[in-house]
Amino acid sequence: MHAPKLTTNYLGLKLSSPLIVGASPFCDNIDAASRLADAGASAIIMRSLFEEQIDYEQKALSFLLETPAESFAEATSYFPGYSEYQLTPDHYLKQIGRLKSTLPIPVIASLNGHRPGGWTDYAVKMEQAGADAIELNLYQLITDPRQSGDEIEADMLQTVREVSGSVKIPVAVKLSAFHTAPAQFALALEHAGAKGVVLFNRFYQPDFNLDELDVQPQLKLSDSSELLLRLRWLAVLSPHVKGSLSCTGGVHTKEDVIKALLAGADTVQLVSVLLKHGPRMMALLRDGLRHWMAEHEYHDVAELRGALNLKRCPDPAAHERANYIRILQSWRI
Repeated sequence: MHAPKLTTNYLGLKLSSPLIVGASPFCDNIDAASRLADAGASAIIMRSLFEEQIDYEQKALSFLLETPAESFAEATSYFPGYSEYQLTPDHYLKQIGRLKSTLPIPVIASLNGHRPGGWTDYAVKMEQAGADAIELNLYQLITDPRQSGDEIEADMLQTVREVSGSVKIPVAVKLSAFHTAPAQFALALEHAGAKGVVLFNRFYQPDFNLDELDVQPQLKLSDSSELLLRLRWLAVLSPHVKGSLSCTGGVHTKEDVIKALLAGADTVQLVSVLLKHGPRMMALLRDGLRHWMAEHEYHDVAELRGALNLKRCPDPAAHERANYIRILQSWRI
C-alpha cells in the first residue's frame, strides 16, 4: 500500500504537508528555523512586524528617543521601547533574505496593524526581500463606544486592499473571532484581495495584580481546548470561501491536526506545541497524520479536507442553535 499523500496547496504555494510553523520567534534564529524545516515543516511564518515599529521609524526615531517630553507620554509608555522589538524593520527585511537563502521551504512574512496607513508600504519591501507570501494580522481591541462595527471593518478591508493591491505575492488575513458575521466578513476579505483567511488570532488577556493594584500583561501558551472555536468556524467557512483556510491556536496532537483538516483547513499552524516540546513534535505530528490516514484508508489529504464541514447541512444556523438548546437541556440536577 502506498503511503498517503500529504501535499497541499496554501495561498497558491504547493506544500509538502499541511503542517506549518505559525508566527513565532523561531524565525529570529536561522538554526532554529532550519531544525524545524528538517523536522518536516512545510512552510514557516515570521513573527510580526508591527505598525508601531514602522511608525517609530517613519517619524524621525532619533528625535523621539532624545526628546524628554512627548505629546502623548502616557499613551506611548504602554508600548515597548524601540530597542525592545526583536527585529527592527531593516533587520526584519534582511532576515527574510537570510531565511530564503537557507531554508528549502516557503517563508511567509507577517505584518501586524489595525488601520490604513503608510506602514502598509512594507508589504512591497517584504516581497522585494524574497517573502513567498504575507500574513496580515489585523489585531485590535476596540474600546471606544463611538466606533461602530461597520466603521472598523471598513478600515480593515481598506487595509487589505492596500496591501494586496501593492504586491504580487499572496496575502492571507489573520482574524480575531470577535466579528458579528465572520462568514460574511471572510467573503468581503476575498473581494478585497485576500487569498486566504487564518482562524483565529489569540487575544492575550491581562490579569489584575492585587498586590500592586495594577493590570498585569501575561502570555499563556494555548492548549487543545482552544481548537473547538476554530473547528466551528472552519466548518462554517470552508464550503463558501474560494481561497485558503489556515487553522492556528490549540493544535497540539495528531487528533487536533486531523480535526482541523476535517473541518476544512488547508494548513494547520503550530506554535505553542513547538515552544513546549521542540522541533521533534513536527515530525511526530506529521507521522501521526500519515499513519491515521493509512489506517482509515485515506490516500490523499484532499479526501480528508472538509469532510465534516457544514456543506451537507442546509441550515447551519438552525443546526447550531438546535445543538445549543439540546446540550443545555441535557443537564439534570
